[in-house]
Amino acid sequence: MIAFVRGEVAAVTLTSAVVEVGGVGLELMCTPNTLATLRTGQTATLPTSMIVREDSLTLFGFADEDEKQVFELVQTASGVGPKLAQAMLAVLTPDAVRRAVAGDDVRTLTTVPGIGQKGAQRIILELKDRIGLPVSVTGSGVPMPSEPWRDQVRQGLVGLGWSAKDADQAIDSVAGEAGEMPDVAALLRAALRTLSRT
Repeated sequence: MIAFVRGEVAAVTLTSAVVEVGGVGLELMCTPNTLATLRTGQTATLPTSMIVREDSLTLFGFADEDEKQVFELVQTASGVGPKLAQAMLAVLTPDAVRRAVAGDDVRTLTTVPGIGQKGAQRIILELKDRIGLPVSVTGSGVPMPSEPWRDQVRQGLVGLGWSAKDADQAIDSVAGEAGEMPDVAALLRAALRTLSRT
């Protein structure tokens, strides 16, 4: 699996960018927002998600890890493939997707081409327990301090089958053990112990 690519941007089109990596031009399918940040001739680092089909290998590129995580998560809902997931992120930010799912906001999801009322309701039903709350703002609208270890532990717990809500509660309960140099593996084990007691 290709986790990210770093290289010189060789070309930018309406739907994709070509990044030169080791003499090879890799075409990355990107949202308009991601493409707007890229300049031909400049070096870029893009998190990626590779979709393998019988007849194709497609690489999707993202502005950041958060966008990539939401792209991969929404595809776990039935009826959502990579193109529809990308369309969601072209219309909505990752936090807007989280807010819409957490708040049962069918109207916002139906602004995405290809998502009707029933599709939006199904996405909300299937993702509500796993997508979590918006990460960029608190209730007061002030940006939250970024703690990368929280995202890593959360990903690990959700990957092991725990709901986003349970994962967040476990992370909050072990946050005091993080210190200045958090040990992600130790914090994940501690969070798992907390969850196994409940």
